[in-house]
Amino acid sequence: LFRIILLGDSTVGKSSLLRRYAEGSFIPAPCPTVGVEFYSKMMELPPGIKVKLQLWDTAGQERFRSFYRNAVGVLLVFDMTNRKSFEHIIEWYHEVASIQIMEKVIFLLIGHKSDLKSDCKVSTEEAEGLAASLGIGFIETSAKSNTNVDLAFEILTNTIYEAQSRAIDSSDAGADFINSNTSITLPWISMA
Repeated sequence: LFRIILLGDSTVGKSSLLRRYAEGSFIPAPCPTVGVEFYSKMMELPPGIKVKLQLWDTAGQERFRSFYRNAVGVLLVFDMTNRKSFEHIIEWYHEVASIQIMEKVIFLLIGHKSDLKSDCKVSTEEAEGLAASLGIGFIETSAKSNTNVDLAFEILTNTIYEAQSRAIDSSDAGADFINSNTSITLPWISMA
């Protein structure tokens, strides 16, 4: 079971991204998330391993921070047409750090609403630079055009699975395998 949370400013499209992935649908103008949206989905990873994903979208309010605690993955989502949402990513990243042990979490930066390229206020290169400075991956997505939505969740889930598999193998062998850019989460082990 992998708990994954989506974090970012309101109106960046977290709920649309989650709904597109979990249900395969898109609502052009969804209502803002007031509390918590939750989805569950099975994913098959190579070589035929099934993983249950718990997908959480919170309103980002103080009372929902407890949902961050057991997360193994975080999608940091910004709207490519909204510069402020990009500038706030660092705050969202540090918010997780204040609650969760950073070495225990896999992050992926999402530049959302990539279908609106003509209105973009954040370049791909700038977003890649931020991701590199945080030591995390980056991908552009669009729930509207269904661009890279499944791929984003696959990348995050595969990375979590690989990190946990390496941690198990490493703990069996007693080897230090994690470099400074790798973050993992395991409920019973912490490695950095």
